[in-house]
Order: sequence, then structure tokens, then C-alpha cells
Amino acid sequence: MYLHQYFNTPAMPGGTRSFEMARRLVAAGHEVNLITSRRETGAATSGWEVTEEAGIKVHWYPVPYSNHMGFVERVSAFLRFAAAAARKAASFKADVVFATSTPLTIVLPGLFAAWRLRIPLVFEVRDMWPAVPIAMGYLNNPVLRMGARWLERIAYRHSRHIVALAPGMREDIIATGIAPDKVSVIPNGCDVDIFGAELSVEATTIRTTHPWLQQRKLVLFAGTFGRANGVGFLVEVAAAMRTLDPEVRFVVIGDGAERDQIADAARAAGVLDSSFFILPAMPKTELAAWVAACDFTVGLFSGPRVLWKDAVQNKFFDSLSAGKPVACNFAGFQSQLAVERGVGLIMPPEDPQGAAQQLHDKLNDAAWIAAAASRARELARHDFSRDRLAGELESVLLAAAGAART
Repeated sequence: MYLHQYFNTPAMPGGTRSFEMARRLVAAGHEVNLITSRRETGAATSGWEVTEEAGIKVHWYPVPYSNHMGFVERVSAFLRFAAAAARKAASFKADVVFATSTPLTIVLPGLFAAWRLRIPLVFEVRDMWPAVPIAMGYLNNPVLRMGARWLERIAYRHSRHIVALAPGMREDIIATGIAPDKVSVIPNGCDVDIFGAELSVEATTIRTTHPWLQQRKLVLFAGTFGRANGVGFLVEVAAAMRTLDPEVRFVVIGDGAERDQIADAARAAGVLDSSFFILPAMPKTELAAWVAACDFTVGLFSGPRVLWKDAVQNKFFDSLSAGKPVACNFAGFQSQLAVERGVGLIMPPEDPQGAAQQLHDKLNDAAWIAAAASRARELARHDFSRDRLAGELESVLLAAAGAART
């Protein structure tokens, strides 16, 4: 039983960790029922829909959600899905429940199904909730904060095992009083079969069909345009780059609450549709061609340290798969890894001019770019191999199920 409110297939925009893990579990001989939500506006208003995705039995429940929603609307969506998912999960036979956050409320149907079916729960922590929303100022009500912290403690203590996506997350979980041997680190992985595929034709097509791009250097951001992402920083970098090399192009792909604000800022800076371009969110299979066409990818965060210190962004691993260097504006886990392994740089978050200079220097260092590409692919195929990481998850789930039977 796999619970993930925001599950995506490669044909959808967004991260596909759960899809990649689940399909490998199926390939290893397991039966996987995955419970998730239909988020798009205009979806059926009630009832479950079942599809099969790469052998995974996916159960979809309509709960509209977008990054344009306010906090109250988001919490309402979390709780509506939790209630429906709890009833659905308890109706299946399973050996183990695997619930992956965010949101933290996913643990509610996980705990309910584990109790009703008398099977263990394994909980995956992707973000440190409620620490992140509290630090961002989204969770100011003291009663809600108390309830969120209580739910976090319940989630950790009643899980047979916990999976964290970064070493720092594991340390934070252990600091709450959880035994170290109860927490494993299984980081995000690289989809080499998608982003590491031979896409030279598709990349060339992208460049030739966009007159403003052609053979110019391309810096790419793909992700959410939200308060936590701070994409406006890249607008400032693009404006600063015009004094260094006006031919460098910046492309941001995605959607979010600050999309219009970013467009307005780019227009005011005089870079919109000249050196800075905004494209809508797209499926991973289409995004892969843009990553193949770019020279540098970008990872961005804006906010308190708890938000980015253990960041394991999908875009970072997609970039490694494609053999592209990464520039981040925060000194978190993935950023430090990129610098240590020679596949990226950390831009000063308060100095867009300095960030532009760093990017300019690296973009014009052909030897460094070539070496970074080779090192990135090596990381993707070995350290962050999705096959190996899925095997580690399978071992965790089997151990939890085995312990339950004994």
C-alpha cells in the first residue's frame, strides 16, 4: 500500500520519485496499490478512478490543489484527501503501508490503514514538516502548531521505519528522540532513462525553432514559482548578465503563485522576452529536451535555513542525469555536493551581480563544462542510481513486513 497525495507519472509535470520507485517494486515481483489525488481543476467531483501505470494500480481521488491556493485552502485539501484515502487504504489487503510526505497529513490514512489491517507503517520524510511551514510563517496559530508537532511525533513513533531523503533530515528526526537504527537515508534519484537519453535531435529542434535562442548559451530553471523558490532572484541575475553578455538566455519553466509577479519584475527590468523567457509547466518527457538543450541549470530557494539546508530537488537530479552543471543560490545539501564533486557552484543569494559573474565565467570555461558534464553523469549512474535506491527501499519495506510477521 503506497500513499502519496501528489503522485505524478512522467506524462505529468512535477516529480516522479514515487512512480519510479513503485514501478521498480512491481518489476521486482510486488503488487503495488498506490493511492493519490487528481489535482487539476475540472476533474470529476466525486468517486475513485483506477488506472494502471507501468504495472502500478493507481487509485485517484479528486481533490483540486494548486500552488495558487491560500494556506487554509491547502490544509482543507490535505484533510479531505486524508479522510478519503484512509477509507480506501483500509479496504485493501497489504503486507506494509508506505506513506510519503508532503503533506504531513498523509500519515493519517497511513496510520489508520496500518491499524485496521494490522500491518506496519513505513513513513518517508521529504520535507521537515511542520518546521518548514512554521518557519515560513504559514502556521502561526499556536493551536495548529501544537497539533502539527503532535502529528509529527505520532508519525515518527508509530512508524516501523522512517525513510529520510537527506542526511540532515535523518539527524533532525533522530533529534526528536527516534532511535538511529529506525531511520534510513534514501535520497532522490536520477532518471537516466529519461534525462540521460540521447536527445540531441530534440535539443537541436528546441534551439532552431526558437529564434531568440539558436546557438546562444542557455540557463534553465524548471520548478515552482512560489514564495519559497524566489525565482525573482534569477530575474535580477538575468538583468546583471546583460552587462556581461547580452546574448545569454534565461528560461524558467513552471507555474505557481508568483508567476505573474515574476513576469512583472522581468518586464520592469527590461529582460522579459529579450533575454528572460517564461514557459508553462510541462511533462518530464518534454522537459528532458529543454534540459538537454541548456548549458546550466539552476536551483533556487528563498527563506529560512530549515527550508533549504537538506534540499534534494528533482531538478538537481534531472540535471545530473543529463550531464549538466547546476548553479544554486543556497548552501544546502545538494549545493555543497555539487561543489565538492565539481558539478556546480553556489551563487551568493544577496548578490545577483556576483552570481551573474560566476555564471558568465563558468559558461565560458569549455574545459570545466566538459569535465562537469562527465562528473555529473558519473554521479547519476552510480551514487544516485534509481535502480539501486529502489532496491534499498525494497529492503526497508521487506524488513518491516518481515518483522511484522514474526
